[in-house]
Amino acid sequence: MIKPMSRIADSFWRAAAYCLHPRVIGLSLLPLIVSAALAFGLGYFFWEAAVAGVRATMESWSLVDGLLKWLDSLGAASFRTVLAPMIVLAMAVPALVVLSLLLVALLMTPSMVDLVGQRRFPGLERKHGGGFVASLSWSLGHTLVAVVALIASLPFWLIPPLALILPPLIWGWLGYRVFTFDVLAEHASGPERRRLINEHRLPLMLLGLATGYLGAAPAAIWALGALTIAFAPVLILVSVWLYTLVFAFSSLWFAHYALAALQEMRRADTVVASEPDPVMDALPANYATQPPVLPPPSV
Repeated sequence: MIKPMSRIADSFWRAAAYCLHPRVIGLSLLPLIVSAALAFGLGYFFWEAAVAGVRATMESWSLVDGLLKWLDSLGAASFRTVLAPMIVLAMAVPALVVLSLLLVALLMTPSMVDLVGQRRFPGLERKHGGGFVASLSWSLGHTLVAVVALIASLPFWLIPPLALILPPLIWGWLGYRVFTFDVLAEHASGPERRRLINEHRLPLMLLGLATGYLGAAPAAIWALGALTIAFAPVLILVSVWLYTLVFAFSSLWFAHYALAALQEMRRADTVVASEPDPVMDALPANYATQPPVLPPPSV
């Protein structure tokens, strides 16, 4: 376990350095532009309808409506006004996280893996074990599982310790599954990818958990209370940018770790394949040659 942990640390610093590469910085603009345009478009056309729908739903629940009326009697009538928009924003943040992760995986990861392969592993053979369709199917399938897990875990978020554990754990699992597949799609064959994931499952899951907590960090900018509504357009842009950077770094982290592990695995296989056979090596050196022909003895 010591060696995988040292590789995780080495890959961390390499990924941080690669984030400053001009090519990575330029690539980060693609998911940012796409996700920001989509977020602002959906907000422009559906914001008022979403807020009105949430407010009507809350007022239809007698318990929630009674609580809001009680707050009105205490002079906190403004809370009724901001509660529905805050709920809509809280529901939109997970969608932004998923969107940013998928865009980074599809638009950035292949180019960043190619950059890492060219600069650090130029001699590593590319066996093309997965294409774009396979990567898209893998990402969408695991994203669906993660979304279902998030929805199912929502009641447990009311318990403070679990609220700090479950979301990063789910994001970490999703990042571990998606990024591991994508960074190995170009260089590893299918059997190599499955073998590497099995042999490095625990380190990869630890790496995914770390990136899950990194992915949860940008959500802290929404903890501004009512100010999030006034600055929602700016905060959406900032959060999308932060999520893009976090997932780009995570992709580079997985790329450095997984490609280094793949190179080591292939070297180990080569050494094992080239080792002499102990049975054959124990035979005399001339066992396969004809015995020398001696001249007839002289009389």
